[in-house]
Amino acid sequence: MSNPSAELQHSGFNRIPVEQLNPLIERQFVHGSQAMLARLFLRKGAIVPRHNHHNEQITCILSGALRFSFDDGRILTVSAGETLVIPPHMFHAAEAIEDTVDLDVFSPPRQDWIDGSDAYLRK
Repeated sequence: MSNPSAELQHSGFNRIPVEQLNPLIERQFVHGSQAMLARLFLRKGAIVPRHNHHNEQITCILSGALRFSFDDGRILTVSAGETLVIPPHMFHAAEAIEDTVDLDVFSPPRQDWIDGSDAYLRK
């Protein structure tokens, strides 16, 4: 069944503005009504502070590596070619242990990213 209010979107990352969140993190994203795709550039040493969200997150590392930490004590290093699925409401943080390019899928889209209220990334 189709959604009559949904719009067909066609673009390329070369036409999507790059948003500088802080000196070490940049991102681009597109979203529809049900999902969001984001490409993040994290320089070595970049920190994504501890946070959670109601969105399911699927992370795919294209190059580099991120070290994720979770409240249950787990620490996982996700490297190029690897994926990680983070369930909704799970607290997590990440550190770029090398320069990293990361694709993230969120469902539903991250409203805080869309409206710019994602202060935890802008420090």
